[in-house]
Amino acid sequence: MDMQLAPAPLVTDPRRRLILFFFLMTAMFMATLDNQIVSTALPTIVGEFGHLERFGWIGSAYLLSLSAVMPVYGKLGDLFGRKYVMMAAITIFTVGSAVCGLAISMNTLIAARVLQGLGGGGIMVSIFAVNADLFEPRERARYQSYSSLVLMASGAIGPVLGGTMSDLFGWRSIFLVNVPIGFIVLTGLAFMLPYRKPHRRPKIDYAGALLLALTTTSIVLATDSSELFGALVSPESIGIVAFGVVCAVAWVFTERRAPEPIVPLQLFRNSTFSLLLVISVMGGAIAIGMVNYLALFLQTTTGLSPSAAGLLFILLTGGLVCGSLSAGRIISKTGRYKPFAIASLSCSAVAFALMSQIHAGTPIAFIGAIMMLHGIGIGLAQQVPVIGVQNAAPARDVGAATGSVTLSRMGGASIAISIYGAIIASGLGKVGVSIPGVADIEQLTPKMMASLPEASRQAVADIYAAAFSPLFMTSCAIALIGLTAAFMLKPVQLPRAGETKMTPKPAAEAAE
Repeated sequence: MDMQLAPAPLVTDPRRRLILFFFLMTAMFMATLDNQIVSTALPTIVGEFGHLERFGWIGSAYLLSLSAVMPVYGKLGDLFGRKYVMMAAITIFTVGSAVCGLAISMNTLIAARVLQGLGGGGIMVSIFAVNADLFEPRERARYQSYSSLVLMASGAIGPVLGGTMSDLFGWRSIFLVNVPIGFIVLTGLAFMLPYRKPHRRPKIDYAGALLLALTTTSIVLATDSSELFGALVSPESIGIVAFGVVCAVAWVFTERRAPEPIVPLQLFRNSTFSLLLVISVMGGAIAIGMVNYLALFLQTTTGLSPSAAGLLFILLTGGLVCGSLSAGRIISKTGRYKPFAIASLSCSAVAFALMSQIHAGTPIAFIGAIMMLHGIGIGLAQQVPVIGVQNAAPARDVGAATGSVTLSRMGGASIAISIYGAIIASGLGKVGVSIPGVADIEQLTPKMMASLPEASRQAVADIYAAAFSPLFMTSCAIALIGLTAAFMLKPVQLPRAGETKMTPKPAAEAAE
């Protein structure tokens, strides 16, 4: 093991650091809000442009390009310094937003969403990497918890804001509002964020970047095959999976030989890095991947209106805020993050096990309590994977490690969404009974459900509760896999500013 001095913070003046952190959070809010804000405006956009069959691509195009470029931006920050890489990402995102707002057709809008995603992915990764430069490891835990709150706030506010702005100013306003915000953040970073020049000459691994982007794209497309090609297993989806496997194998061979790999493979030799990636994938699956399905579950099994179901999400968000803030403060005091990973995944596993037993007549208060427990679970470990890998990776690879964790979280969410969708479709597809007043149970909206006779409404609620039970058991199993990885983590203590941190020697040196 090598003793390595934890690098000094990039900015020492506390007030300047806070102002910079505010600019970073504004950029993050802008990038994460953008996926949520579009959801409520989609029907209006489709009403103007038509092409209902491409409806899903307005969201997917953004997520696809966002996921594909995350690790690349992390590496670019390590090579060229975070300041200009971050500013380039914000510029690309702002230009993409302007093109979205001026789109003249559905195809233009989808292409502009890809451009937005190329910037958004860079913003997400660069912010966590810049935080690593601004704050020492323990203080970082507290500030990462604030970052997590911004992520969740954008998820809670996005749909409401999108609907309101579309009604008042038209759907184009939800994109055009990013232009002045992007310009303000760019100006703030240009004047206030110092440039720390890396001590090495950049050699960009273009082949590795391309192969990783193709592998990531293949995973996202394969998991969306039921929506894109009509079935989860189809000739097209099998072809995409085969292509993805070839790209993944080629990527590993390329990274082994590259002088500056996008994701250095020696990071995987550190068990902490690998285990935190597993926790990040599972966390994405049960946190981000589950949100839409919880909303569907509440509206179909309890008969709540969309707005009343939305109120229950306040309990989930409240639990998340409590869990995230308390974990951030305790980690910054004790320097230990393993207990929070264990507590978090235990809470989520218990919450999903209880949810799988919910039937149509379950009291709303009980469901609300379970949602709050799940929220606390997500909050407790929200920042653990990022803090953990930033501490485990050598200083030269912090950006690449951060990009890998952020990508794995989004990848876990994307794969889980498709698995959950297939489970629900399978559960509803087995329904052989005909319910009076219901032609097709899958096309039943909450408003239509409310107008059904009581007996029919009860029958629909029972069918949905039965279809959701295996979905929640699957989520419970995912949480238990993450919990196993959390138990296997080493009990690391984060260093204070100026303290040394332990970093594993490269294998070649260790062998000498």
